[in-house]
Amino acid sequence: MIDLYTASTPNGHKASVTLEELGLPYTVHAINLGANEQKQEWFLQLNPNGRIPVMVDHDAPSGKDITVFETGAMMIYLAEKTGRLLPSEPQARAEVIQWLMFQMSGIGPMMGQANVFFRYFPEKIQPAIDRYQHECRRLFAVLDRRLGDSAWLGQDYSIADIANWCWVRTYKWSGVSVDGLPNLRRWLDAMKERPACRKGIEVPVKIESLLKDEQAAQAFAEQARKQLQR
Repeated sequence: MIDLYTASTPNGHKASVTLEELGLPYTVHAINLGANEQKQEWFLQLNPNGRIPVMVDHDAPSGKDITVFETGAMMIYLAEKTGRLLPSEPQARAEVIQWLMFQMSGIGPMMGQANVFFRYFPEKIQPAIDRYQHECRRLFAVLDRRLGDSAWLGQDYSIADIANWCWVRTYKWSGVSVDGLPNLRRWLDAMKERPACRKGIEVPVKIESLLKDEQAAQAFAEQARKQLQR
């Protein structure tokens, strides 16, 4: 059994979607970010960085519990544990890992900063908003170009697709358009049709579309704003 300590964020969803795709049994422990639970000592024993998600595998081959934080590391660990979603052939494996790192070093951080300046900061600093939204759009175009040559980011469906999708699917919240990127749109639709993807983004709780509920969007943004100060 795997214990997953998580919250309803793109990074949290990377872990839960991967687990769902692999069909591994896991127990969800919802972390209350608003209550700063991820900074409590018991959680810091699992992840000294105080961030979700964290995974504890009680069925490791060694017979000892293995704790993993950082979503990229978690996804690689799970893929290697099951022999799925990450090919063993060197060229194909390198392609998957490079697109996984593309999300971790580019898509995630840039969309995160776009969220901060576009959604969360009470002061609207337009040069900062423009900077991060434009960079997100540039990165989306990189994905679109790749997806014009391949159905998936690697040679086959993989953890790279999961990682990027969990972030890119929230493009409206970041204030970034995907208009004029037909390959990216096709891929977004294909990902959304996967049952494991749909189920994974409802972990630990299903979040209704914040863009359709202004009051809920404001409350979410206010909670996120408080997190920036911690």
